[in-house]
Amino acid sequence: MIKNFISFGAWIFTSVLMMYFNPELFAQTVLKAELLLDTKSDLGEGAIWHPKEKKLYWVDINQGFLHLYDPATGKNETVELGQKVGTVVPTTKGNAIVALHDGIYRYSFAGKKLELLQPNPEKSTTNNRFNDGKCDPAGRFWVGTIGANNSAALYRMDADKSVHVMKRDVGTSNGIVWSLDKKTMYYIDTNTGKVVAYDYDNRTGDISNPRDAVVIPRGMGGPDGSTIDSEGMIWVAHWGGSCVARWNPKTGELLCKVEIPAKHVTSCAFGGKNLDTLYITTAREGLGEKDLQEYPLSGGLFVVKPVGVKGVKANLFVEK
Repeated sequence: MIKNFISFGAWIFTSVLMMYFNPELFAQTVLKAELLLDTKSDLGEGAIWHPKEKKLYWVDINQGFLHLYDPATGKNETVELGQKVGTVVPTTKGNAIVALHDGIYRYSFAGKKLELLQPNPEKSTTNNRFNDGKCDPAGRFWVGTIGANNSAALYRMDADKSVHVMKRDVGTSNGIVWSLDKKTMYYIDTNTGKVVAYDYDNRTGDISNPRDAVVIPRGMGGPDGSTIDSEGMIWVAHWGGSCVARWNPKTGELLCKVEIPAKHVTSCAFGGKNLDTLYITTAREGLGEKDLQEYPLSGGLFVVKPVGVKGVKANLFVEK
C-alpha cells in the first residue's frame, strides 16, 4: 500500500513538472496556422479586424507601416507613417488612431495625413515608445509603453482626448482585452509572464483589484498580444514560443495551441465574415541567421480557418 502511494505521488509530481515545462501536452486541441502573406515584417503587430470595412488592420512597428489586408481581394495596402508605430485602432468616423513613437495620432485615410492628439508623456525623460493597445467597450483608447527597468506605463485616452495613467512600473505593455460582461479587463506585461485580471468599471474606465488570471509556463515564451472569443476565453500570442494559445482566464487552464512556423508570435485577431478566422502576426526582430534558417517564414501574416469558435467585434475609438 505504501509503495503504491509513493508511486502515485511520484506520478503526480512528474505530471505537474511535465505540465509546467511542456503544457502543450495537456492542451485539448492543437491547430496549425498557414502562411497568408510572406511580408517578412521586422516586427509585425497590432492585428485588429474592422467589423464594418471587413479588413484586417495591422502594423510593422519598426518599419512604421500601417497595413490593411482585404481578404475579398487578397490585397494588402500599406501606409508609411514615418516613425515606429506601436498599435492601431479604427475610429467610429472612418479614421484610425495610431500610437507612434512620439505620440498618439489620428490618421485620416481621406486626407492621408496625421494629426497629433497627445504627445508621448515619457518622451522627455526616457527613450520609451508606445506599444500595444486596444479600445475598451465604451470606446476609450488604452495603450501602453515599453521601456527598460520597468519605466513604462499603461495609459487611457478618453473621447475628449484626455490621457490618464492607469498603471506604472510596467516593463513591456502588451495584450489587453475585456470580458464579455464588461466587468473584467485582462492585461499583459510581457516581462511578468502573466495575464492579470482587473475589475473594470465600464462607466468610468477605472480598474482595480489585480490578480493573476494566467501564468505562462516556462518553455512557452512570453505572452504578447491577445484577443478574446465568444466563449470568454483568451487567445495569447507567445513571443519566442512559436504559437498562439487559448487560455481559460477563470481557471488558468490551457485549452488549445495553434502551432506557427515562426519563432516570435506577436498578436492575433478574429476576423472574416463570421469572425471564425484567426489572423496572426509574427516578427523577424532579434532572430539570427540560424533562427531564420529554421523559421524562414518569420515576419509573415498567418491564418487559421476555421478555428472552431468565433471571436467578438472589435471596439472602435469613439471619435467626436
